[in-house]
Amino acid sequence: MIIDEFLLKPTNESERSDILELMEIRCNRKSTIFCSQYSFDGWHQLLDDGPIEDAILDRIINSSYLITLHGKSLREECSRIKQ
Repeated sequence: MIIDEFLLKPTNESERSDILELMEIRCNRKSTIFCSQYSFDGWHQLLDDGPIEDAILDRIINSSYLITLHGKSLREECSRIKQ
């Protein structure tokens, strides 16, 4: 599963509960890719710095790889090709 634009907007309690349930089901069983405009260090605050956030991030961090991309957006590069 690929979750694109993860945490693009603040989450409410219901959404955090859904994310926790999803991660509980998938943790150590299925692959999940999170794509976000925010660095991982900022996810705590975007998830409201509470116990549900700790549980979500614990499941995401478990057996994960962090890949940080730098540079120009590929959308800009692709738009040049079309011209």
